[in-house]
Amino acid sequence: MRTTVLILVTLFALTAQAQEHKPQVPQISVTGEGKIKVTPDQAVISIGFQNTGKDAKEVKTLNDEVVDKVIKFLKKTGISASDYKTTNVSLYKNYDYEKKKYNFQASQSLTVTLKDLSKYDELMMGLNDAGVNSISGVEFKSSKMEEHEREARKKAILDAKQKAQDYVSVLGQKVGKALLITDNSQVYVPQPMFKGYAMAANAEDAPRETLAVGELEVNTNVSVTFALD
Repeated sequence: MRTTVLILVTLFALTAQAQEHKPQVPQISVTGEGKIKVTPDQAVISIGFQNTGKDAKEVKTLNDEVVDKVIKFLKKTGISASDYKTTNVSLYKNYDYEKKKYNFQASQSLTVTLKDLSKYDELMMGLNDAGVNSISGVEFKSSKMEEHEREARKKAILDAKQKAQDYVSVLGQKVGKALLITDNSQVYVPQPMFKGYAMAANAEDAPRETLAVGELEVNTNVSVTFALD
């Protein structure tokens, strides 16, 4: 019995020793970046309106009238119902310290996704005529963002592989298979580089440049560990 136990202990010791002395695979770790610049083809516009009066019902009615006009205009413009939505509605009592009396204020905000930027001026004028008195922001997007993200990821991997090859080529070695890939990407952000949507010429009848869409940057960053051959 003691002999059997001794043999087992010896086998475990030899196995552990073999694992400790197992040769490490030569490898290199690098980072790669894939960057794609995209011209936006859509815009998400945040709009709002408010009315003030002595009676709560009165100001709510005024707001309801604006909502009705806005929705009818959007439908007339051909914007799908799925491309606009209410984001905030409020009705509250406010005290006017100068006049020393209370009044009521009703406000509402919406977002509109414009998928045809050539209709931007028409949309802005129509919303103004409908009673919208506040535009709080415009966010530009691309309808092909997923496609651009895939392209950026591929460029990042190729960039990492090229870096690895640059490093090891002077050592007479070659880059082998990837052992580990880590995605360090962050959300793409608008770049501070702008250009007018309507590229006006010097002609008198040239369109006005009323919208600077800029560019979106899709940036992918990866860490890759390669085996060395």
